[in-house]
Amino acid sequence: MDWKGGRRSNNVDDLRNSSGSGGGGLGLIGLVLRFLPFLLRTKFGRSLLLIGVVVIGGAKLLGVDLVNFADQPTQGSASTQNLSNEDKELADFVSVILANTEDVWTMIFQKSGKQYQAPRLVLFRNGVNSACGFAQSAMGPFYCPGDNKLYIDLSFYEDMKTQLGAPGDFAQAYVIAHEVGHHVQNLLGISDKVQAAERGLSKADVNKLSVKQELQADCFAGVWGHYADKSFRMLQTGDLEEALTAASAIGDDNLQRKAQGTVRPESFTHGSAKQRVEWFKRGIDSGSIQACDTFSGIN
Repeated sequence: MDWKGGRRSNNVDDLRNSSGSGGGGLGLIGLVLRFLPFLLRTKFGRSLLLIGVVVIGGAKLLGVDLVNFADQPTQGSASTQNLSNEDKELADFVSVILANTEDVWTMIFQKSGKQYQAPRLVLFRNGVNSACGFAQSAMGPFYCPGDNKLYIDLSFYEDMKTQLGAPGDFAQAYVIAHEVGHHVQNLLGISDKVQAAERGLSKADVNKLSVKQELQADCFAGVWGHYADKSFRMLQTGDLEEALTAASAIGDDNLQRKAQGTVRPESFTHGSAKQRVEWFKRGIDSGSIQACDTFSGIN
């Protein structure tokens, strides 16, 4: 990506030198099964809306208490670790990508007579408190509708490269754009409608709604990518392939196969690899929100 000359966002909070330790390292099973899709629910509704990853420590398959997890306090004391040049450049990259999403979505909202309200993005290490509860870095990037903030521990990008085989700067940008897509859903009232529609449904039907919401966020990420290319000339040769590889890598089927050796479609919460690629590509090809109607587009 050609990003270094881009505008930097003023909406980045870098807490990497002040985040709590968030607990110990990963055990072998936790490392192997790290990328298992799941849906964390808190009093604010669905809060973790992207990769759906969880550390599974020891030999206990679901070693995290999802009911009480949101109320856990931050562990440990403030970090004194200095940021490396690589850390600083990666944060610079994130700031440019966030700024570009702000420019693109402001333009799109203005076309429909609306005003875009940009989210804040929080960089942290290991663990962080949000309005949706305490989150550990192993849970992956997420958007919290309770405070309209995106949260990411940048070590996730290394995991994408080494654990998921999805390297590249546009793959990394896709992660941010997807979370911004959830913010757009929140601004448009889509998230509230989904949450209301889930009441009284079976777990399987709730999962189906979750898949539709996730795929729409993928499509919205593609819409951003369309304008990042056409209006800002940020994309370079191979960038699209990087994003499509990332979208495929975090498909529920690939994550489940990697984590547990089997695939259970009824438990999907984010969509299959094929679906995620299809909807991201639909957004980037069209550049249109209207092309992202996943709720009537799939069963």
